[in-house]
Amino acid sequence: MFKLLKGGRVFTPENLGTKDLLIAGDKIAQIGEINPVPEYGPVEVIDVTDHYVVPGFIDQHIHLIGGGGEAGYASRTPEVRLSQLTSAGITTVVGCLGTDGTTRHMASLLAKARGLENEGISTYIYTGSYEIPTCTLMKNVRDDLIIIDKVIGCGEVAISDHRSAQPTKEDISKLAAECRVGGILSGKAGVLHLHVGSGKEGLRILSEIVDETNIPITQFIPTHINRNADLLAEGIRFAQKGGRIDLTTGFNPLSQPRTSISPTEAIHQALAEGAPLEQITMSSDGNGSLPVFNERGDIVGMTVSEPRCLYEEFKNLVNSGLPLEDSLKVITQNPARVLKIQERKGTLRVWADADVLVLDQDLNIVHVYARGQCMIRDGKILVSGTFE
Repeated sequence: MFKLLKGGRVFTPENLGTKDLLIAGDKIAQIGEINPVPEYGPVEVIDVTDHYVVPGFIDQHIHLIGGGGEAGYASRTPEVRLSQLTSAGITTVVGCLGTDGTTRHMASLLAKARGLENEGISTYIYTGSYEIPTCTLMKNVRDDLIIIDKVIGCGEVAISDHRSAQPTKEDISKLAAECRVGGILSGKAGVLHLHVGSGKEGLRILSEIVDETNIPITQFIPTHINRNADLLAEGIRFAQKGGRIDLTTGFNPLSQPRTSISPTEAIHQALAEGAPLEQITMSSDGNGSLPVFNERGDIVGMTVSEPRCLYEEFKNLVNSGLPLEDSLKVITQNPARVLKIQERKGTLRVWADADVLVLDQDLNIVHVYARGQCMIRDGKILVSGTFE
């Protein structure tokens, strides 16, 4: 029941220096100098000297039951497997549908989220998909937020994209209002998570809604902001006004020779231009398809985003010179605040969920604990998904 991580450098993500961390069941029970070893009962002592002890990663945009389909039925991507997540240090996910709200269903997404939670990690979902009116479990977004425990917001609804339903400003305003009221009544974040394509409209709709209505800018989470330079510039201005922006690790110019900007480069640019780090998050778009379109809108290529790219981009951030604590924030503390789960997730503190990673000095993943259960030990998978 008790696990004592002894002698590691603890980042909450703030740097606490060398500390011990005690896990009791699924919670963090103590952080500090713990000596002698507590005598509550059997205690497993794990020596993590010269290692980093950090919060488990949060992936707030991932296609748990797969995505894609833009190139026909055979291009539908597969479901996420548990080990894809834990081996990447991901202990909390928010699942979404995406382009296809017809052959993929909210009930299936909810069932997959429950299944992954039974296997050991923490899960939430967005209700909806690209289109408006968007698909829901009950009769509307507000009801889903209030009644379905795992629904934390609405998304990913598409704007500025040829695959979207071409929503108007009024459409997005009404949807955001539903999210807001549903969030207030349920005590949840109630965010509207928006896929932003490469269309010329960019974030114009969101800026107009914020200027012309009473809906606060924090109601919106536009993602894929590093899709191209113009959209990134808009996103930085949005963050400077108090909005939150999400960068996608799934498309990276190193792996896809397009107009996208690596999240690491995008974060450095945003910080240089005065955007607060607290307003920036990263997510993987894991198991979503990454179609490549030509200027006529025809698909000329197709790849799949891997959840592991979130971890790889975190390492890129640290290696680029961003302090470890700041690099951690964009995939731990910041998304936890955005999603209003910061009391349990995204930080190492007493009575938070024991979602803990142990990294070596080269940032390799050594151990992964999800709600106190050891999922990865010495880099090897201990807990696999049911059918893995």
